[in-house]
Amino acid sequence: MRREALTVGERITTDGGNGLGQNPFGALDASGLKAGPAAARAPAPAPPRPERNRGRVDITREKGGRGGKTVTVADGFTGIGLPEKEQLMRRMRAAGGCGGTVKEGRIEIQGDQRDTVARILAEAGFRPVFAGG
Repeated sequence: MRREALTVGERITTDGGNGLGQNPFGALDASGLKAGPAAARAPAPAPPRPERNRGRVDITREKGGRGGKTVTVADGFTGIGLPEKEQLMRRMRAAGGCGGTVKEGRIEIQGDQRDTVARILAEAGFRPVFAGG
């Protein structure tokens, strides 16, 4: 299709013009394909919400014996094991952009991250309490 040169004052239409005139995918069919996995066909169920009152957890800020560095400690967990503590610790480290560890059943996060730690514990169903001074 050739176009002639436009003259001054002549406009090009922007209404979209004619369609393609054909559907390139119209001849395809899925009769020879096997069905996909069940998970792909149905949406995954929502994960269960954590229980609301999983117990009190004390949040303290410590500096003693750490070379002057501040550490936020979450202690007093009841009814959870080491894997869940490590998962909580990873979420706290990611949210605070700092380091952390689980020692002797306590979660230790570098820096003064009490508000971040309290928010994550509350989301997990615990009742965070700021203990100490």
